[in-house]
Amino acid sequence: MWRKIYILLCAGIIPFLAKAQESHNIQDSLVEVSGVTLTADSSMNIPNVSILIKGTDRGTISNNDGVFSIVALKGQQLIFRAIGFKTKTVHIPADIKGNHYGLAELMTEDTTYLPETIVRPWPTRSEFADAFLHWKIPETQYDIARENTDPRKLRALSYYVTPDGAEGVNNTFNRQFQAAQYKGGFPPMNIFNPLAWAQFIQALKNGDFKQQQ
Repeated sequence: MWRKIYILLCAGIIPFLAKAQESHNIQDSLVEVSGVTLTADSSMNIPNVSILIKGTDRGTISNNDGVFSIVALKGQQLIFRAIGFKTKTVHIPADIKGNHYGLAELMTEDTTYLPETIVRPWPTRSEFADAFLHWKIPETQYDIARENTDPRKLRALSYYVTPDGAEGVNNTFNRQFQAAQYKGGFPPMNIFNPLAWAQFIQALKNGDFKQQQ
């Protein structure tokens, strides 16, 4: 009778002990890897570095100060990736004592040299030849400034530039003011203005209209 009881107790205790031992082994194999990612040449913090556990879909990202923390198994490998830096793989030692492992990971900048690219404003060779032969390019900064401030050029551009908010308000107020001045009456007509006729006759004598033609 006691023998059967002993066998039943052993049959119930042994799986429990095995499960407890397995849980203890798993906990002992886990390690929290924490540290900081730095540049190899100047030891500056590198933010937003992705840290992945190789062979799994688990990982983390370092914060703005380059600090990170991730739980992995002892003996696994961590892959560090960041834009502008070379990818680096770090092996977690399998014989770590305890469940914490500190790491200061130095990453090397990955410099990529691109071939020379010459950007020209002419889309085709024929347009470049036409511009080279016929375009008149100002020779000095003074010539460029004088051309950009030419009254005729500014006047022509003014027809295509819409007024801003302040100009629009001023124009509206001026029209309202003029309308209020002649409210209830008729605005003056320059055809009956003797001063306007005098200016017109003087302009004819001076030949102003011929010059405009």
